[in-house]
Amino acid sequence: MAQNVGGAAIAVESITRAGAEIHGYEPTPRDIVRASDADLILWNGMNLELWFEQFLSNLGDVPSVTLTDGIAPIPIASGSYEGKPNPHAWMGLAYKDALRDTIAPLRDAVAAIPEDRRWLVTCEGAFSYLAKDFGMKELYLWPMNADQVGTPQQVRSVIDGVRENNIPVVFCESTVNTAPAEQVARETGVAYGGVLYVDSLSEADGAVPTYLDLLTVTAQTGADGLTSATN
Repeated sequence: MAQNVGGAAIAVESITRAGAEIHGYEPTPRDIVRASDADLILWNGMNLELWFEQFLSNLGDVPSVTLTDGIAPIPIASGSYEGKPNPHAWMGLAYKDALRDTIAPLRDAVAAIPEDRRWLVTCEGAFSYLAKDFGMKELYLWPMNADQVGTPQQVRSVIDGVRENNIPVVFCESTVNTAPAEQVARETGVAYGGVLYVDSLSEADGAVPTYLDLLTVTAQTGADGLTSATN
């Protein structure tokens, strides 16, 4: 997003490694060195980067901007962070026509599904903003920043939810263990739709080197999974 806004006038570097799980990222001394001469640091806020305030304190007077200031948050529904804001606001569709066009396959796939079956099932509750925009109900194995992930109780709860609501497909985020979602699919006999990208971009030669690529892959994977499972 920053590169698209700044264009050739700026050089953008990511502090977190490509493919890293951002919530519990552990910055290295090299990260601090790279950031220390920045003209501006952008960070998400809303408890996404739990480590970031300490990181900023090591940088002295480098200016920073919290990108979620002014956004109406969706609260996390359960877990140790219950009631705190879900920080994945960048998955909301408020980013020019190109982003809306990119997400169109998923929008069209959801529109073709009966309203009572418009469910998005994932490992972590990272898609609350996208689900709200698309009129979908959300079911997930664990809330963001959960102390425990993929527990038998979490798996059983989602298995029950999938069966109770006749949900045809489950997905999982790219930066977490996909095994619990695959177990839900096996035990319920529904489709495992694959990996959705939300928390991290890839290296330049990977699947999702930009935010537009992330939306493209996630929208197409979601659309393919929902369409094939409901036909």
